[in-house]
Amino acid sequence: MIDSIFGIHERALYAAADRVGVLATNIANVDTPNFKARDYDFAGILAGTADAAGLSLTRTHVGHLPLATGGSTDADLKYRIPYQPSLDGNTVEAPVEQAKFAENAIRYQTSLDFISRRISSLQLALTGQ
Repeated sequence: MIDSIFGIHERALYAAADRVGVLATNIANVDTPNFKARDYDFAGILAGTADAAGLSLTRTHVGHLPLATGGSTDADLKYRIPYQPSLDGNTVEAPVEQAKFAENAIRYQTSLDFISRRISSLQLALTGQ
């Protein structure tokens, strides 16, 4: 029942919380030789959640990309392909990581705001105040 109350926002909140650790690790290792940047496939995580919740996603045109499947955050952790690899084998690009970190913070705050408003509306419905 909780899934139906919060929708995908509960899973999105957990995924964003897990992702912040991965992005912070990437940023912390920006100067570590041979460190490979990693990130979650956020769209894949949410697509798996939507499928599990009974929301089916379908391709409406043969030219569309195949749908992401899965839902396990471990399976969705991928290595990032750098735009400009460094000579020491490090694939972390600080501006890219900082942008992904900011994007993740916005996703987290959006899901948190949705859940907070949902709880407030439920409290209003239950108490009438």
